[in-house]
Amino acid sequence: MTATGKGTSTAPARIVILVDNGVTGDSRVQKTARSAADAGWDVTLLGSSPNGRPQQWRLGSATVRLLPMPSPLRQRRHELRRRWLLGPLAYPPTGVAARRQQEVRAWQADLRVRRALLTSEGGSSLARQWLRAQALAARVVRKWISFRHWQLTNGQKKRKRLTTPSDRLFTWLQLRLRGDRAWRRLEPQLWDFELAFAQVVDQLKPDIIYANDFRMLGVGARAKIRAAAAGREIKLIWDVHEYLPGVKPRVDNNRWMVANQAHEREYARWADAVMTVSDRLAELLQRDHGLAERPSIVLNTPNAADALGAHGADSQDVRSKCGLDPDDPLVVYSGAAAAHRGMGVMVEALPRLSDAHVAFVVNAPAGPYMKSLVARARELGVADRVHVLPYVAPAEVVGFLSTATLGVIPIHHWLNHEIQLITKFFEYSHARLPIVVSDVETMAAAVRESGQGEVFQVDDVDGFVMAVEAILADPQRYRKVYDAMDLRVWTWEEQARVQNSIYQRLAPQDRHPALSASD
Repeated sequence: MTATGKGTSTAPARIVILVDNGVTGDSRVQKTARSAADAGWDVTLLGSSPNGRPQQWRLGSATVRLLPMPSPLRQRRHELRRRWLLGPLAYPPTGVAARRQQEVRAWQADLRVRRALLTSEGGSSLARQWLRAQALAARVVRKWISFRHWQLTNGQKKRKRLTTPSDRLFTWLQLRLRGDRAWRRLEPQLWDFELAFAQVVDQLKPDIIYANDFRMLGVGARAKIRAAAAGREIKLIWDVHEYLPGVKPRVDNNRWMVANQAHEREYARWADAVMTVSDRLAELLQRDHGLAERPSIVLNTPNAADALGAHGADSQDVRSKCGLDPDDPLVVYSGAAAAHRGMGVMVEALPRLSDAHVAFVVNAPAGPYMKSLVARARELGVADRVHVLPYVAPAEVVGFLSTATLGVIPIHHWLNHEIQLITKFFEYSHARLPIVVSDVETMAAAVRESGQGEVFQVDDVDGFVMAVEAILADPQRYRKVYDAMDLRVWTWEEQARVQNSIYQRLAPQDRHPALSASD
C-alpha cells in the first residue's frame, strides 16, 4: 500500500504486461514482471496459453496468467475455398481428399485379400474376371483421386506466398486505399490477439499497460483508447525487442511484413514511453515513428545473483553434463537452434579441432535442425565430440555455462543481429567466457574493443578455426579482460532502475509504492 499523507493508503498503480507467447521461455518478460512487482507495483503478466487452457501462477509477487488464444483468422479466406482457376478439378480444402485417398487404398487392400482367398480356396472363372475388373477400376479411381489431390496441393502452393498477380494487386490496393489500416485485411490474425486479451485487460483496469513487441502494441493501444472513452486514463509503455523490418517473417508470404509494419505505424503514436535493447535500434524507432523522445535502453542482462553463479550444491554445469575432464577444450553455443544462427560452422570445424568438444544448449534438442547437425557430425566422424543439451532455467544459465572453455555466437547477417548485444553475449560475459563471434556489427565491435574474444567472418570455417585456436592457445589471456570490466552495468538490476523510473513518471503520484519511491 502507498501512504497518502492523510492517514489513508492507496493501492499501488497496477501494471499489466502483455506478451504474445507462453512466458516460460521469455527471460526478459519474466524479469520485467518480477522486478516491477519487487519494486512494489501491482503486476499482472498476460501471455497466450500454448495448450489452449487457462493457466495461472506466481512469479515472485507478480501474477502470471496465460489466456486461451484460438486463431481461426490465421487461415485466409482463399484457403477455405476451391481454386477454380488454378485447379478446376481440385478437391475442396475440407479434408475430403485425404478421406478419398484412404477409401481407395482400403478398397485395394480388400481386393488383395479376396484375390488371396480365390487363390487358396479356388473360385470360378467369372469371379476371377470380376475381381480383375474391380482391381482395374480401383487403379483408375486412385489415379483420378491423385490427380484431383495434386490440383488441390498445387493451387495451395501457388498461393501460399501470396505472390500471384491477383494477390499482388490486392495487397497494393489495400495499402493505397486504407494506408496503415490495411493490416485488417492483409494480416487479420492480429485480431485473434485482440479478441483473446482485450476483455481481460479491460477487467483488470490497469494504470499502465506494458506491451512487448509489435503484436501487443495494438492490443495495448486499443485498451488505452477504450479506457479513455470510459473516462479512465491508461499510460502505454512499448518495449521493442527487435526492429520489425529486420525480423525474419513469422509466416512465409508476401503480406506479413507490410501488414505488421502498417499495424505498428498505426499504434506507435499511442505509446507514452518506448524502451528498446540498443542505441541503434532507438535511433531507428525514433526516425521511423517520429517519436518525441528517444526510447530508453533496457538491455536483456542476467540478474546479479545469477551472474555471480549463486547456485546450490546440486546444480550441474555444462562440462559435467558432457562428461568431460577439466582440461578438455569445450566450445559452447547457448540459444535457439536454427540455420540462420550459423551453428553449422561449429560442426564443420570439428575435424580440424582435434581435441575440442562442442556443446549445443538449445531450446529444441530433438528438433529437425539439431538432428541434421548430429547427422552431419556422424558423416564427419566427430559425433562423439558433439553434445546436445536442453535449456536450463534462466537463473542457472551463467553458472551452467561457466565451466566451458569459450562461448560462440555464429549468427548470420540479419539486421537485428547487427544492431544489438544479444542475451547470450551478456550471459557469456558474466560466465567470463572468451567469445568467438561472427562479424555482425555491434558484437564484433564490442569484442574487438574489449579484447574478450575473437571475430570471424560468417560461415567461414577457416576463420572460425583460427579464432578458436587463438583462444585455446591462451584462454586465460581472454578471461583476464573481465577483471578490468565493470560487469555490474550488465545486470538486470541496473536495467530495472530504468524501467522503474518510467513507471514513476507515468503512474499517478499518489499511486507510487513506498518501496519504489525510496529507490
